[in-house]
Amino acid sequence: MASTQTGRRLAGIDAARGLALLGMMATHIYPLWTQGADPEPNFTGLVLSGRSSALFAVLAGVGLALLSGGNKPHTGRFLTADRGGIAVRAALIALVGLMLGTLETNIAVILVHYAVLFWCALPFLQLRLPVLAAWAAGWLLLSPVAAYLLRGGLEAWLDPAQLGHNPNPLDFFIPATLLADLIATGFYPALQWLGYILVGLLIGRLDLRRTVVQLWLLAGGLGAAALGKAASAVIMVQLGGLAGLASTAAAQRPDFGLIYQVNLSWVSMNDSWWWLGVAGPHSGTTFDLLHTCGTSAVVIAVCLLLTSHWSKLLLPLSGAGAMTLSLYSAHVWVMSIMPDGAAAPSDNVLYWGQVIIALSVGTALSVLSVRGPLELVTSTASRLARESLRGNRQYN
Repeated sequence: MASTQTGRRLAGIDAARGLALLGMMATHIYPLWTQGADPEPNFTGLVLSGRSSALFAVLAGVGLALLSGGNKPHTGRFLTADRGGIAVRAALIALVGLMLGTLETNIAVILVHYAVLFWCALPFLQLRLPVLAAWAAGWLLLSPVAAYLLRGGLEAWLDPAQLGHNPNPLDFFIPATLLADLIATGFYPALQWLGYILVGLLIGRLDLRRTVVQLWLLAGGLGAAALGKAASAVIMVQLGGLAGLASTAAAQRPDFGLIYQVNLSWVSMNDSWWWLGVAGPHSGTTFDLLHTCGTSAVVIAVCLLLTSHWSKLLLPLSGAGAMTLSLYSAHVWVMSIMPDGAAAPSDNVLYWGQVIIALSVGTALSVLSVRGPLELVTSTASRLARESLRGNRQYN
């Protein structure tokens, strides 16, 4: 949802963002495991759950890097102007997220958390590549431990019934709960998810137009993804982590075996240090963050490689990816008005209908060089803020 404009858009970045959008839509519509007497995780649960939203967040960091100069980061007044523009953009995204939070939906809306991550990223925009890499590595390593230590205390101090829902305007009347939810106890806790932004910033500071950089990004992503899963397997299988979790409250659930594989945000992970060794989707551990950063880098690299010489090759995806704020918001609204029970459309009709519309609208607006409605509002406000801070209306 952050623009990727550095003279001209990188079609591969927009295409990756389009894939992230379609993946998130799938996890909102399809069940994560098969139905019946012997349920098993399906493609949506095993492949898309956790990875799609992580890709979305990593791409946010890439977009912020490109907005602030790409591989030649801005300094001085230009950097100040960038920060002001990004802060205004984030405020508008948060406003959209708060409005979506008033809808009746079972979707964990990411936009308010997304905006908070934008604000949290502002101090990191000026860092040189080696320093940024050190921050990103340290954050992936230490933030899950900090989150583990904080969550239990916060949930004991605050009313658990008020935690974990989509932020909405009424939550400003319970500021402590809202802040805790955004930072540590919510579905997209900023404490861990800032790691995705930092990795995205790191990727965005590379010269992404060079094929050799894209190939190194692909190799690094594959290595990180494999390392995250392999290291977790050593801890959980060979060192006794799974046996250590057997006595936890979550492990007593009859569906724990499924949840462990597809979405660990549905259970409390505060009663054993062994939780820090898992790599399951939405567990927010170092191994989960490392794996999903790796898969995100792979998707970005592949999209960049495919569009390096044929920028229109993935036009439907890049068109949709250039207006994800509008399309994501429309998707959440559509899901909120869908009827339940026998009157509800099938999952396939609901998903592929929205996919076709999203890709068609994105392609049409891209061909016409027209921005999505919410993108137009946020980019205009961001540009005006930058120009005001820069003191030069020619600044772009």
